[in-house]
Amino acid sequence: MQSFIITEKNSETIVLKEKSVNLSIFTNSGIDNGILRAVKILQSDFLKVTENQPTILNQISGVNSPLIIIGTVGTKSVIDDLIKQKKIDGKALTGKNEKFIIQNISNPFSGVSEAIVIAGSDKRGTIYGIYEMSQQIGVSPWYYMADVPLKAKENIYFKKGIYTDGEPAVKYRGIFLNDEEPSLGGWARATFGGVNSKFYEKVFELILRMKGNYIWPAMWGKAFYDNDVLSGPLANEMGIIMGTSHHEPMAQAQEDWHRYIKKNNLPNVWDYSKNQKVLQEFWKSGIERSKNWEKLVTVGMRGDGDEAMGEGTNIALLENIVKDQRKILEEVTGKKAEKTPQVWALYKEVQDYYDKGMRVPDDVILLFCDDNWGNVRKLPDLTKPLHKGGYGMYYHFDYVGGPRNSKWINISPIQRVWEQMNLSYEHKVDQLWVVNVGDLKPMEFPISFFLEMAWNPKQFNSKNLLEYTEKWSAQQFGEKYAKEIARMINLYAKYNRRVTPETLDSKTYSLENYNEFETVLNDYRALAVDALRLKERIPAEYQDAYYQLVLYPIDACSNLYEMYYAVAKNREFAKKKDLQANFYADRVKECFERSAYLDHKYNNEIAGGKWIHMMDQMKIGYKSWADGKENVMPEVTYIYDDNASKEKVFKEKDGYISIEAENFARMNNSDRIHWEVIPDFGKTKSGVTTFPQSAGPNTNENIYLEYDINFESKGEFEVQLLLAPTLNYNHNKGLRYEISFDGGSPQIINFNGHYKGELGRWQSEHIIKSITKHHISQSGKHTLRFRVLEAGIVLEKILIDTGGLKPSYLGAPESDLFY
Repeated sequence: MQSFIITEKNSETIVLKEKSVNLSIFTNSGIDNGILRAVKILQSDFLKVTENQPTILNQISGVNSPLIIIGTVGTKSVIDDLIKQKKIDGKALTGKNEKFIIQNISNPFSGVSEAIVIAGSDKRGTIYGIYEMSQQIGVSPWYYMADVPLKAKENIYFKKGIYTDGEPAVKYRGIFLNDEEPSLGGWARATFGGVNSKFYEKVFELILRMKGNYIWPAMWGKAFYDNDVLSGPLANEMGIIMGTSHHEPMAQAQEDWHRYIKKNNLPNVWDYSKNQKVLQEFWKSGIERSKNWEKLVTVGMRGDGDEAMGEGTNIALLENIVKDQRKILEEVTGKKAEKTPQVWALYKEVQDYYDKGMRVPDDVILLFCDDNWGNVRKLPDLTKPLHKGGYGMYYHFDYVGGPRNSKWINISPIQRVWEQMNLSYEHKVDQLWVVNVGDLKPMEFPISFFLEMAWNPKQFNSKNLLEYTEKWSAQQFGEKYAKEIARMINLYAKYNRRVTPETLDSKTYSLENYNEFETVLNDYRALAVDALRLKERIPAEYQDAYYQLVLYPIDACSNLYEMYYAVAKNREFAKKKDLQANFYADRVKECFERSAYLDHKYNNEIAGGKWIHMMDQMKIGYKSWADGKENVMPEVTYIYDDNASKEKVFKEKDGYISIEAENFARMNNSDRIHWEVIPDFGKTKSGVTTFPQSAGPNTNENIYLEYDINFESKGEFEVQLLLAPTLNYNHNKGLRYEISFDGGSPQIINFNGHYKGELGRWQSEHIIKSITKHHISQSGKHTLRFRVLEAGIVLEKILIDTGGLKPSYLGAPESDLFY
């Protein structure tokens, strides 16, 4: 949609708001209640943005302020008068579907020189025009559902011209609130007292702000019409077309059925061949209850609780069910069945019935489905006559079922959504697009894209998807940070599509091959670092929205990768009875606790605790497709000293061996002197030294460490010991060590005796590199012994160059071990 609101005045603008100028909004008295509701929301939006509330007028007299005129063609409104005066092109609106025009006109009323008109072809067209104005002055559709702040503006101007977004390409465009426990249901009960009309008022407004018009309401244990008698009239008033999910026919929720049979003491037999009369009466009551409200009626039948109907169900029975349901529609409405919009969902096994020849009347929309994971299962055969009622697509961002639930976080990169929905649209699927969004949050971004694309699929192509992400990010956070935020949103969805978080575990990626697990871990680590850094630069008013839309999904998923990598490493080292297993076991616990902390922050701290329960979904500990409600920490193994392997053998590879000093195979102490590892000492991992530090070994004390090494090469090799830069504190005598291989004659090295106080390389690099050369006569296992002759020597790392050691500041990464 072309921009028509700016904050700088010029000769081609009309004032909407300046410091001393207030806006008025004119509508006819008796305007549709849904439009009036949107007008009042626009009034409120202007107040939030400009700190001045426009006046709503039904009569014009002495208006000196800027004026917006709002109305719908064909309703005997001011819009019809303006068309007669040829100030508006009536042909641009008459007979159109959900279209709006926003334009400036001259002299609409006596004494009014200029005005801006928001005119709709019908009720929703007018509402969409109102919300387009709201969006362009700076109110994001996600202002409530994601706490996107409104940026105050002192001056607002309308660029003269005629603006429209045309008609929608897809007739019905909406979302399905599915699997809404415990998160969405818990939040709605805490916030509104239930999944009721107060809750739906927010959801309906959100859908309309994004030019959607359709919804399948929350279903598990809930009944939209029955839970709150105000919900049905509210949807109809606001302009929302109600549907029911693929397995809930005739405007009745599955929960309605359970309440109906209990209330009337009827058998719970959801089987048309055995309980036809009861089911017909139940369906009839659903149509009677909703007969005066706009809806799209689901027809057909699946098993109770969204299950298959059972083996042996025949096509003739299903066709008869649809036929009888249409008779009920005619009986209740008094109109032919085709006058009531209907849809038949070809979900799971129902598609098999269609493939085997089942057909429904021409006017019924055929709703194709994906495989629950975003992969379209079936599309029309364009070489054959098309079904006259047209086609729809039921798509998924969220799913409960095998191989694992996917309920927690966004796993849908818009590249895949675009590719599959464009494929659908190119195959004439243009009557209905509905997407399963689970708990609604945190699917904000793909929901925006899905509904935007449903309005005009042709606006997108393979090259401008990131541009859309940048525009969306700018709408939520401003231009300054838009590109960086868009990059992060784009990447985290891409990473989550590699494997869904609920399916990810310690075995998903390979530790052994191609450095795969560490690579994907580092991908997410780097993204999380970027997100955390940007958090420090984002202005305070954006912090709540940033946490919800950017930081939490990245940080929480990165933490999940950290945890499962640690699980994998724990199991790897535990199998070898290596004490390093304990470090990773502790890391698993830390990550598990951090996951709970991040969820708690989302639920209880963001926006003052507004989103209580919204991050209650289980994501850790699945063993089957659906387990319990609580996260379960992966099992870890601790290795104790008496079980630890002392036979560590380092392998030569790529022309070098690198050993962290703490990973010795054996140590030798005396009664007076012992070795200790100092964790986190030095430049890489740790340091190893002797204690007490006041005691040097006697000539008969063998205080040494031994390292086992498997050489592939033979020859004369350089051994580099990386030592802490301890100086010759002992009256300049220097500190000595012995080094040898396989019990041979040792070399005695005084590595710092020549130091005389000069400043230089030791100080700047915080290391002393001591080099010796040794002859290895044959390949295979050899033992290096490092023996100290003075106290205060701290060994950090050993590097052996067998021909391929490359220069580096920290020294080559540690070589692989085998046992």
